[in-house]
Amino acid sequence: MNKLRLAAALFFLLCSPAEAKLFDIDDFYLDNGLRVLVIPNHKAPIVKHMVWYNAGSMDEQPGKGGAAHLLEHLMFRGTEEIPGNRLNEILEQNGAESNAFTAQDFTAYHQLLDISRLELAMYLEADRMQNLQILPEHFALERDIVFQERQQVVENNPAAYFNEAVRRVLWQDHPYGRPITGMPEEISGLRQEDAEDFYRRYYAPANAVLVLSGDIDGSTARQLATKYYGKVKARPSGERKKFPELKTDFKSRVEMKLQGIAAPRLSLNFAVASAGTDKDDIYKLAVLAKYLGGGEVSALYKDLVLKQKAALAVSAVYDEASRSYGTFSINAVPAAGVSAQQLEEQLRRAIAEAVKNFDESKLEKIKRRMRAGLVYLQDNPADAAYIAGSLATVGLSKAEIENYDAGIEKVTVGGVKAAAAEMLQHAPQVTGILEPLGGRK
Repeated sequence: MNKLRLAAALFFLLCSPAEAKLFDIDDFYLDNGLRVLVIPNHKAPIVKHMVWYNAGSMDEQPGKGGAAHLLEHLMFRGTEEIPGNRLNEILEQNGAESNAFTAQDFTAYHQLLDISRLELAMYLEADRMQNLQILPEHFALERDIVFQERQQVVENNPAAYFNEAVRRVLWQDHPYGRPITGMPEEISGLRQEDAEDFYRRYYAPANAVLVLSGDIDGSTARQLATKYYGKVKARPSGERKKFPELKTDFKSRVEMKLQGIAAPRLSLNFAVASAGTDKDDIYKLAVLAKYLGGGEVSALYKDLVLKQKAALAVSAVYDEASRSYGTFSINAVPAAGVSAQQLEEQLRRAIAEAVKNFDESKLEKIKRRMRAGLVYLQDNPADAAYIAGSLATVGLSKAEIENYDAGIEKVTVGGVKAAAAEMLQHAPQVTGILEPLGGRK
């Protein structure tokens, strides 16, 4: 699940009646420090098996950008017991969907499979947690693949290239400003010992969270986790990075004209509170994002798209699953005949008007809309695993995950307005405008 999908899914998390258990999680630790979350769902004989490591691109050493992502690739290159590509082959032969992803704060490895194949997945994952074997030829091959991915995903993708530039400016000297992929020159400069060092530092049981979501109960999960992961030796994990504080009242702009862009794009980007920095504010910001730009019934969509016809699309996304600051973004596409600069003026006025007009009636509608998504979330083991795992990895307790929805129920009109004022007036922010080189097509 990418960050946008995760942020959208988190809206569904904030939605059940107060004091109800959202997932009915069983949470325990093994003797080696591995945290285990079990989310029972017996509607189908499947299970989502995930291992989250509390380490991502922000934990890389200076100049070693891309090491976390490269290690993710190398984790599929085998151990002495399961060499080469055998891990993927075995999982495919057993009908499992298997993949992984690297983010700023964490790296996760996951499989969706029949419950009868769970022990196989646990054996394979526990094996590479402690026995990864990096061969020189595999390292060289995967480094080249990661470099080519960088070229395709960023260097040859104008929208991604632009978004990366916006992030660099927004995050100032913070590690979040570094791209997850690493810069091309950093990737080329990586050595095998860099990946091995990252593995030794952070891929330890006490720095990981195992999530089992699906047709399994807590007792069985404890037995199987102990059987497979309990054999992994405990070892110290790397020291956590200290996050630099961002300059408040920081405002900047990034404007680009690039080939390959069909229509202008506008984005307002803010560094705000997150689950890792200020749990009290995340509920207010989640409601604010849903109210401003959560779909075709949102305040900004109705104003700018339907009423003024100044935009073709507008949305707001709040990413709160972070160890450091979170990100709040408002994105819009101008309608034909409207420049990005003109839309920016209208968008800022529309935001101010929407916040001014926010009242009890609108708040209750937002809460009802957020509650409406809960049924799907609780019925989907994969999304439940993603959400519980990401929040646990950035530091939330079982109680905070289970009662997360209660925080939304306590949100007030005044609280949302205060959070909006703080964000718009004092949060670090960057306005981004991307336009087609040579004009709109």
